[in-house]
Amino acid sequence: MAPTANAPSRWEQLQGSCSWEGLLEPLDADLRASLIAYGELAEAAYDGFNSDENSPHAGSCLYNQASLLAASGVSHPEYYTVTKFLKATWVSRLGQSPESRSIGKALFVQQPEKPGRSESRTNWIGYVAVATDEGVKALGRRDIVVAWRGTVKILEYPNDVEFRYMSAAQVLAGNFSDAKVHSGILDVYTTNNPPENGMLMTSARDQVLAEVRKQVEKHKHEKTSITVTGHSLGASLATLNAVDIAAHGFNVPCSRPEQTPCPVTAILFASPHVGDANFKSAFASFPALRALHVRNDCDKVPPADENMDVATAVLHIDTDRSPYLYLRPDDEITRHNLECYLHGLAGDQGDGKDFEMVVDRDVALINKSADALKDDYPVPANWWVINHKHKVKGVVGRWTFDSFKNA
Repeated sequence: MAPTANAPSRWEQLQGSCSWEGLLEPLDADLRASLIAYGELAEAAYDGFNSDENSPHAGSCLYNQASLLAASGVSHPEYYTVTKFLKATWVSRLGQSPESRSIGKALFVQQPEKPGRSESRTNWIGYVAVATDEGVKALGRRDIVVAWRGTVKILEYPNDVEFRYMSAAQVLAGNFSDAKVHSGILDVYTTNNPPENGMLMTSARDQVLAEVRKQVEKHKHEKTSITVTGHSLGASLATLNAVDIAAHGFNVPCSRPEQTPCPVTAILFASPHVGDANFKSAFASFPALRALHVRNDCDKVPPADENMDVATAVLHIDTDRSPYLYLRPDDEITRHNLECYLHGLAGDQGDGKDFEMVVDRDVALINKSADALKDDYPVPANWWVINHKHKVKGVVGRWTFDSFKNA
């Protein structure tokens, strides 16, 4: 979704400098396009993930850094260069809360070369990308993006689950001692990956902070922004990451500590609440930090509590208003699907108004991993299948898994 000619000069406003006042009702055209663009970058973290547990490459990225955005269907892959892939680890521990166990099983797949090793899973969880020179012209600044992948399996919480909280001091620079976050998502963010090729692997948190610091330092003489995005549990990771960056000053170059911090914006889709009311207060205390939460009002999947939503502003959409969709009353999965959200952003005009596709976004994308389009639109269900699931026919006529390299 290309920004309009006015977008580059309005980038600070679109990133939340005025907390999106006056931009949500009705939804500003430039903000609509910007949110869809960040949603596509979050979607790339899904589309690039190898979730096939029968594949020898299960849990890795299907593409290398140079090809990820284009291969995943991002509208303007030329606007960003992927600079870093991120890995995270989930470890099953004795006495682990039901919440943590559910999160681990929903976010991670098991690699087949590790039979019986279900107690530990290390998967690709997202990436860091930086605006190219062409992207700078279109966006108005050098944007550093962190995109976090969400769940690849249905997140099932036991009916009687009690969410376990942990201190948020690690991501809040030791301040706000009373602030707490859900233990399961904090574990994913901070658990060290196991050694690989004899080298100690750091946590997803360590990886992303090091790369953000590197890029902020590299572009210290330019106008920069940091945008962290994700969907579902990926939005929860984005929330932790965004406040971590702001709290620890990773939005300021090390060599120029006197420089004004660049803005940090979290663009969240379908996010469960991450912490308690004290965490919400802590999040709001950082002047350079903003969060916009896009919520589909008919989406019942994220166990959200409006009173503990850290978002600076919430944009409500309702995809049940779309004349393109046929959704059963119990179809919670499709209503939670990120492509469904992006369809809503492209056409929802708010309460009491007709749905109108003011952004030319292909409705076929709805059925990438769903069966939700009406029969008037003859698009196959679940049509997004990658190159025969990476099976190739060898010289002797046998089909085997393609040996792709995870860069």
